[in-house]
Amino acid sequence: MKPAFALQRLPAGVWVLGFGSLFMDMSSEMIHSLLPVFMASVLGASMLTIGVIEGVAEATAAVTKVFSGALSDYLRRRKAVLISGYALAACTKPVFPLATSIGWVFGARFVDRIGKGIRGAPRDALVADITPAAMRGAAYGLRQALDSAGAFLGPLLAVVFMILFVNDIRKVMWVAVVPAFITVTLLLLWLREPPREQVHGNGAPLSLAAARQLPRHYWTVVLLGAVFTLARFSEAFLVLRAQNVGLAVEYVPVVMIVMNVVYAGFAYPAGHAADRLSRRGLLIIGLALLVAADLVLAAAASGATALAGAGLWGLHMAFTQGLLSKMVADNAPEALRGTAFGIFNLVSGIALLLASVIAGTLWTEIGPAATFLAGAVFAALGASGLIFGGLRPTQEN
Repeated sequence: MKPAFALQRLPAGVWVLGFGSLFMDMSSEMIHSLLPVFMASVLGASMLTIGVIEGVAEATAAVTKVFSGALSDYLRRRKAVLISGYALAACTKPVFPLATSIGWVFGARFVDRIGKGIRGAPRDALVADITPAAMRGAAYGLRQALDSAGAFLGPLLAVVFMILFVNDIRKVMWVAVVPAFITVTLLLLWLREPPREQVHGNGAPLSLAAARQLPRHYWTVVLLGAVFTLARFSEAFLVLRAQNVGLAVEYVPVVMIVMNVVYAGFAYPAGHAADRLSRRGLLIIGLALLVAADLVLAAAASGATALAGAGLWGLHMAFTQGLLSKMVADNAPEALRGTAFGIFNLVSGIALLLASVIAGTLWTEIGPAATFLAGAVFAALGASGLIFGGLRPTQEN
């Protein structure tokens, strides 16, 4: 089936979830593309502090996903759970421009990521609920492509408004509040989920017994997700690297624009390919792209080189993120999909916390190049495990 034809056959709910992600990411990335610079230059935070804040924030989201995913399985309803997460995140957006200390930023980032955690697993499980199994790669690829479109529109708007507002970061952050509330309205009015009788819930909240029902192949996917995340620390370090090599502060968000343009452009084709090609092969390609991105960023001596590294980073994300989501959905029982996505994201979040702290420490103690070289080593080890270690994430197509 041609990618364009498959795109037309995807359920309307996937499009609604995708556009919801687009507007929320537009809001978040307008803020997050400027936040590392805001913390470092306006609030005086160290690189290690930024690494800890980013890692704790993302780990918080991951922990929350376990409980929200299990709750959506138990209730057999996902819409209310995921909308509550989007609404909580939207309510944190005004706190960033009001922040006068690093504590404010930490608190807002913490609650914002709780909102992300609440919505993440139910949303990903709902995509699987409403999409035929043979099209899940395309569905996750489309949602991720729209998500990434918002993620590059956000920094693009940040650049425009930074110029209009003469580098007043707080004013730009106020503009970012609007699309967050558009997302909540969109999902409330147009998102539909399967009737209750068509969703087979597990009838019990999160428990060890439920986790034990998840098959071996699923746990292999969890392990792979953790390895990928250890090799790919917070994207805040991409922004900081661009500034470090001399990119002017008003153009620093261009890093995220480049990364997400590439991500958005390739996410759907890569997801469609995951429905038909070797998943193991696509994962190896994804890790090879991450090694290349890290090496380019380690050697960067100009803004242009940093942007090239960010583009390779986005290509890596396109090849791996939708594919990993498809693999979780394909290897989890229908009644435990929310729980499965929650556990997967918990483990990945813990790995991200560790990776971000390591990245911040290496940056502070040795230098920026060491941060990206360490990422390249982790990615190469992951690729070696897939090639030589016999890891099989699932049965091949």
